[in-house]
Amino acid sequence: MSNLFSEIKAQVERHNPTIVLPEGTDERVLEAAANLAKDKVVQPILIGNEAEVRAKAAEHKIELGNVTILDPHTYAGMDEMVSAFVERRKGKETEESARKLLLDVNYFGTMLVYLEKADGLVSGAAHSTGDTVRPALQIIKTQPGIKRTSGVFVMVKENQKFVFGDCAINIAPNSEELAEIAIATAETAKVFGLDPKVAMLSFSTKGSASSIETKKVSEATKLAQKTRPDLVIDGEFQFDAAFVPAVAQKKAPDSPLQGQANVFIFPSLESGNLGYKIAQRLGGYDAIGPILQGLNKPVNDLSRGCNAADVYKLSLITAMQAINQRVMS
Repeated sequence: MSNLFSEIKAQVERHNPTIVLPEGTDERVLEAAANLAKDKVVQPILIGNEAEVRAKAAEHKIELGNVTILDPHTYAGMDEMVSAFVERRKGKETEESARKLLLDVNYFGTMLVYLEKADGLVSGAAHSTGDTVRPALQIIKTQPGIKRTSGVFVMVKENQKFVFGDCAINIAPNSEELAEIAIATAETAKVFGLDPKVAMLSFSTKGSASSIETKKVSEATKLAQKTRPDLVIDGEFQFDAAFVPAVAQKKAPDSPLQGQANVFIFPSLESGNLGYKIAQRLGGYDAIGPILQGLNKPVNDLSRGCNAADVYKLSLITAMQAINQRVMS
């Protein structure tokens, strides 16, 4: 386990938060849940028919021990959950439709988080991003002042850590949305022990080129700075001007970043997705994520190509987000 995860694990195990893993019959999820419980770092809750979950674990020689397993079909608190769900959806669901929806493991698991019977949720090993994010947006919703969630990657190589956003959710954010993403990503960076220095990326540095795209980033920078003057946020920057001190001296000598940025905000999903994958594949960085941010409680999405170690690590990250939100509230 990398130094980053050793640090996260040390912090999380002092609080022993509860994380829902809705995909209770997936071998990778089962292995991660068993390891989380064995390491006594997170209390996992698996969702599914208990006999089926335990049979699947036995098939793969996974010892679940006392891991909690909840079945939506037999859950004793379902009436309370249905009532809370109908109220939360404000007329968009009837009691009948709510009961049907809450048999879905992601809706059921998300309601456990909403009702504070768990601290966070990790799904996506066998579901699409939409299947994971949709219940979170409908039930948990975004934090005050944030209109939409976004997805970031923590890029790790030896002792280096950077945060890239948005690389997962918003295809073409406008200036207001980009400012929101920048602020949320700065807060996420703090969770990972970084003092955020945020660069708003473009193909222009401080007006060296002018277009609709560069003006969007420039305006987003101003909005973010006005909203959070306590954060170090600057732009618009080409990557080298944000990252290389010598280039920064030439292109943006008056910037507070001085080529020391550690949080990079991409102007579009296209550029963000390309950027993190180039750093991962050519630069040799581990890409941890996507980590969803901006929600009232943490819900995170796995890749369907994940392994058990990925489930374990994202559970730790989700637990860390939950602890941080608890401290902030």
